[in-house]
Amino acid sequence: MSRYVICLLAFSIIAVVHGRELADDLLRLPSEKLDFFDAGKDDSVGTRWAVLLAGSNGYWNYRHQADVCHAYQILRNGGVKEENIVVFMYDDIAYNRENPRQGVIINSPDGDDVYHGVPKDYTGKDVNVDNFFAVLLGDKSKVKGGSGKVVDSGPNDRIFVYYTDHGGPGVLGMPTNPYMYANDLNEVLKQKHASGTYKSLVFYLEACEAGSIFEGLLPQGLNIYATTASGPDESSWGTYCPGEYPSPPLEYDTCLGDLYSVAWMEDCDVHNLRTETIRQQYKLVKERTSSDNSYYGSHVMQYGDIPLSKDNLYLYMGTNPANENFTFTEENSIYKSPKSVNQRDADLLHFWHKFRKAPEGSERKMEAQRKFSEAMSHRIHLDTSVQLIAKVLFGLEKGPQVLNTIRSSGTPLVDDWTCLKTFVRTFETHCGSLSQYGMKHMRSFANLCNAGITNQQMLDASSQVCTTFPSNPWSSLTNGFTA
Repeated sequence: MSRYVICLLAFSIIAVVHGRELADDLLRLPSEKLDFFDAGKDDSVGTRWAVLLAGSNGYWNYRHQADVCHAYQILRNGGVKEENIVVFMYDDIAYNRENPRQGVIINSPDGDDVYHGVPKDYTGKDVNVDNFFAVLLGDKSKVKGGSGKVVDSGPNDRIFVYYTDHGGPGVLGMPTNPYMYANDLNEVLKQKHASGTYKSLVFYLEACEAGSIFEGLLPQGLNIYATTASGPDESSWGTYCPGEYPSPPLEYDTCLGDLYSVAWMEDCDVHNLRTETIRQQYKLVKERTSSDNSYYGSHVMQYGDIPLSKDNLYLYMGTNPANENFTFTEENSIYKSPKSVNQRDADLLHFWHKFRKAPEGSERKMEAQRKFSEAMSHRIHLDTSVQLIAKVLFGLEKGPQVLNTIRSSGTPLVDDWTCLKTFVRTFETHCGSLSQYGMKHMRSFANLCNAGITNQQMLDASSQVCTTFPSNPWSSLTNGFTA
C-alpha cells in the first residue's frame, strides 16, 4: 500500500511541476516515446491545413485528378485530418466510360487506387475560382455549393496548397469559367496574410508557364513559399503516357500523372518527412523534372520567402509512420526520369492512341478521328488569328517580334491586368474560346497591352481578323476564360 501511495505522490508532484500532459506521457510505452518528444513540435505546428485542386475535366486530363487524389493519400497517411483537407476536382474520371478500371484512379503504371476515400468537397461546377478563393480565405459566407469546408486556420497553423492543371503566362485553368489570373491569386494570398490566420504557407504549382504566376507578383514577407513545375516561359510535362517509358497499362489511352507532381509525391511516398526539408525535396524534384536538361523537361522554380524551405516537410504534410526509419539522404533519393509529353499535347496523344487501337470502321475510331481533327482545327485557328492580329496592329515584320517578347526576370507578365482581361474577352468574343491550348497566347495579349494598344484598336483588329471561328466544342465560348 505504501508503495502505491508513493507512486501516486510522485505522479502528483510531476503533474504539478510539469503539467498533467507530461505525467500522462510518462506512462506511455517505449514504442510511443517518439510521439512524446514530438508533442511539443506539434504544438508549434498548430493545425495542418491543405487545399488540393485539379483544375481540369475530360478523360484526356486524367492525370490532374490522379495527382490530387495521390496528394490526398499522402496527407492522410501523414496524419493530416480529413476535416482539414479541402479537395477540388471535377470528379468525371473514376466512373468515366473510358476508364478501363471503373471506380479506380491510378497515378503510376503499377500504382494502387488513389481515388478510394477521397472526399468530394467541391466537384463539377463548384470547382471554380470564387470557391477556391473563399476556401483559402476561410470565408464560408462566399462559398457556393460543395461541402462548405474552408480553411478555418489560426495564427499558429501551417497551410499546404497544391494546384495541378493546364496553365499559361499569367493564368491557371479551371473546369468552369472564368479561369484564374495570377494577379487575383496573389491578391488573395496577401489578404490571407493580412488576416493573420496562418504561420506559414507552402504552395506547390503544376502548370505550364507556372513561374509566371508568381514572378514579380509574390512579395517576400508574407511567410509564403511557392515552388512551380516550370519557369515563366516554358511548358510543364505529363508523364506515364501511352507509348512512352514507363508506359501505363495497355488498356489506358491517357497520361497517368505529371512529371513535377509525380516527382514530389513519389519522394513523399518513401521518405520520413520528419527528416526531409522542403529544400531537399525541391532539389530532388528540380533534377528529376529537368529530365537531365533534355528537351522533355522543365525548370522547377521557387518564389516568395525562400528561407521557409529549411522547414521539414512534416510541418505541412505530416509523415507516414511506415517510413519512420527511412532518413533522407541525397544518395537514396529517387532519380528515375520517365519520358514525358508536353502538357498541351496530351489530349492529342489521347485521341491518337484511341484512333490507333480502335478497330477499322468502328464508331470508336471515327469518334477519335473527329475529336483529333476538331482539336487541330481549333489550334490552327487560334495560332493564325493571334498572329494576324499582331500584323494588323504592328505590320508584317514588327508584329511577330511584339508577340514573342519576354520581359526580364523579376518583372510581372503585364503592367495592366485589367487590360489583359479585356483583350482576352475581346478576342474570345470575335475569335472563339482560347481553351486550354490557347493559354499559350496569354503572353501575346499581355505584350499588346504593354505596347500601348488601346481597347478600340484590339476590338477593331479582332473583328477584322475573325469573321468566323470553328463551330466545335473546343472553340465554344463555354470553354472560354470569361463567364
